[in-house]
Amino acid sequence: MSIRSTTRAALVFAVALTLAAVGQQLLLIVGLGGLLPGWQPWPFLLGAAPAWWLARARWRQADPPRPLIRATRALRRIPGPAYLVTVLALTAGIWAVLQEHEPHLGHEEAVYANKARSWADGTPDAGWGPYRPLGLPALGRLALAVHDDVGSLRAVALLLTLLTLTTTYLVAAHWTTPRRAVVVVLLLLSGLGFLRRVPEFLNDIGTTGLLLIVVFLLTRAQEVRRSYALPVAAAVAVAAFYLRYGSAGNLLATALAALFAYGPRAWLAQGRRLAAALAVLALGLLPHFVHATQVTGSPLGLILWAGSQANRTYVGDGLVYYLAIFPYRLAGDLGAVVMTGGMLLAVRALRGGDGGTRAARRVFLGSTSVLVLVVLGLVTDGEPRFVYLPVILLTVLGVEALAELTGRRNRGLLAAVAGLAGLTTIGTAHVVAHGAMPGPDRLSRSTVPVAERLATNDPCLLVTGYEPEMGWYSGCDAVTYAQYRRMTPPPGTHVTLVLFEHGRLQPDDTALARLIAGRDTTVRTIPTDGALGTATVITLAPV
Repeated sequence: MSIRSTTRAALVFAVALTLAAVGQQLLLIVGLGGLLPGWQPWPFLLGAAPAWWLARARWRQADPPRPLIRATRALRRIPGPAYLVTVLALTAGIWAVLQEHEPHLGHEEAVYANKARSWADGTPDAGWGPYRPLGLPALGRLALAVHDDVGSLRAVALLLTLLTLTTTYLVAAHWTTPRRAVVVVLLLLSGLGFLRRVPEFLNDIGTTGLLLIVVFLLTRAQEVRRSYALPVAAAVAVAAFYLRYGSAGNLLATALAALFAYGPRAWLAQGRRLAAALAVLALGLLPHFVHATQVTGSPLGLILWAGSQANRTYVGDGLVYYLAIFPYRLAGDLGAVVMTGGMLLAVRALRGGDGGTRAARRVFLGSTSVLVLVVLGLVTDGEPRFVYLPVILLTVLGVEALAELTGRRNRGLLAAVAGLAGLTTIGTAHVVAHGAMPGPDRLSRSTVPVAERLATNDPCLLVTGYEPEMGWYSGCDAVTYAQYRRMTPPPGTHVTLVLFEHGRLQPDDTALARLIAGRDTTVRTIPTDGALGTATVITLAPV
């Protein structure tokens, strides 16, 4: 087969796969996503990308259609901030719509919500552990002061998301251009791993925005002479740590990448600014170290305790997970293509060795992305929400790679990518609503009505495998069966054992008899239409 026929076949293949990718997003948008297995779109663009590359000799020579040229020119007349406002409005709309599909707090959300409410009115902080950071409950406490309901807490999630997206735009605009920054933000929002967590009262998205500021300030410290960005970066790093202790792994990876990309001498040359940054870091973390020593006997005790909560079966299974899902399951097929281009751009900058400012920054961003995946993969279990920072950094590099690859045609290509990212964002919202959220909602339809039936004004303790969410909706304290075996409830506490027909972490009949220990009981059943089935509620007679 000749080169000409090969490129022709590649071009036909690329166009067909791209149209298929667009078509399935349209299926999702019009509500026909059920035709796709599990509402999951096929990764057609992962095959289209290499085909477009093979066919580059043809599309580079062809003149773009005049309508496309005119449309691109018209789009360029709109300022970048106007596009950002549109994306933020789209985000808020999606957030609002998704609240209807998952109206109840999930397990992790309820943990932080219970702590926030305990500060507000003294309600027990069911599910809370000292190894958890206090930043998110503090924000939740402020939200509950405005309005005491789930919507107020979820509004905190929206604000953190909007702040992170705005930060992403501002940082990407500084490193690239305002319009390319809009493409980066759209690509981030379109990924299932990111959009799935937008509606939830969690700290991962907000922490990512702070970590991105740290990365930006570190580059600024090297690129702007006599900049005081380094001490400011230390202060932002402290804020990220208190919002999520797990950010310590991100910060460690970022520091190692900074040493690798810029070299130790470049940082030692910062002199007093480096000393000031270390002082800010030490003073900011001192309260945590004092508290950790009081609770665990070691300044690092709470961090190690938090790491021990990871649901991993062996050291490094998180890394295996990230390797398995990278980059498609993190960012979708469109985001995966761009992220791969970003990785290749970072490798090219590393191999070039020209020592320029831009090349050093690209090496820094690329190495930070890799090291974050490695460090977190070794110390914790794998979840997409833990590694949003690498997704952003590689997406920024990937958009730059696309622009450089296409040269004078980059405006049209980036406009097409932005349009497809916007379409994918709406499609992904449907995947979240109809593919990801029904499972947790079916669980809530069992736990919530039972918890609400058990609400009382008297001191109460629920023993269940779903302690945070049942604690939130009942107002009672709640513990697991394993925790109950090791505790003695305060006198006068109404103790209720809750067992679901299809529940988890529940005792068998022998273990249940030992827990009851011959005490008088009141047994009743509560039917539910949720995934856990009927609940059996055993209330122990007071001691």
